Amino acid sequence: MADFSSWESYLYPAPDQGTLRNKADLRDPLELRRFEYAAVKARQFELMAGVALVDKSFDAAHVKQIHAYLFQDVFAWAGDYRSVNMSKGGSPTGFADVGSKQIDQYLGDVSRLVQGTEWSKLERAEFGQAAANVFAHLNQAHPFREGNGRTSKVFMEHVAERSAFTLDYARVSPLEWNNASAMSAPDLGSYPVYPESLVPVFTKIAAERNPAQANPEGGAESVRVRNPSIAYAPGKGPTSSLTKGASKPDTPRGVSRGNDQGMER
Repeated sequence: MADFSSWESYLYPAPDQGTLRNKADLRDPLELRRFEYAAVKARQFELMAGVALVDKSFDAAHVKQIHAYLFQDVFAWAGDYRSVNMSKGGSPTGFADVGSKQIDQYLGDVSRLVQGTEWSKLERAEFGQAAANVFAHLNQAHPFREGNGRTSKVFMEHVAERSAFTLDYARVSPLEWNNASAMSAPDLGSYPVYPESLVPVFTKIAAERNPAQANPEGGAESVRVRNPSIAYAPGKGPTSSLTKGASKPDTPRGVSRGNDQGMER
């Protein structure tokens, strides 16, 4: 098994440095972007349609299962915590510190918040507050080297299944989402997050769910995966929107790579 214990170990060496190592052995970033988008989009559809076995335990294991399923065709480390510290958008704060095991701390907060909330009884404003609090902790955990946004999107919809709402991310702009996510980060050298900036966002994207679709228990899926292996030809599939939500290498803490904070869309 490959060793992913350093920033460089996630990337191909020169002249392909900057491209994440991947199962298709694609060295061109654009090719990888297309391949990843098509593969993950298909797996995401399976998860959201409920055709995959996912234990909705709302803890670290749940988050890992989602990531492992979404990125199983792309990265050998799918479902594994990142081994390096990261930041995005030039933020001096960075995400959860690997050395002090903050990832598990934040995901423990996520589990406590989800399990301690009576989601089925929440009105829109209350749902917006509760969902924002959960996501702020999940986003700060940022458990994986790549794909945190898409993993969080599925996880938050699993949370929303316990309520009278579903999540319509098209109701907010990427800029609105990114700014609110960035503002929820803790102060430098501090632990607590600030979910207040995300409350208007989650209140806005909360769409009323058909009552028959609500799942107050939030239990494990009992449906087996009907399509365990899908072949994705590099560079194939639709091309008009392949770069949307595409994978780009993240940045070591303290190094700016542009504003892509928050959830990939």
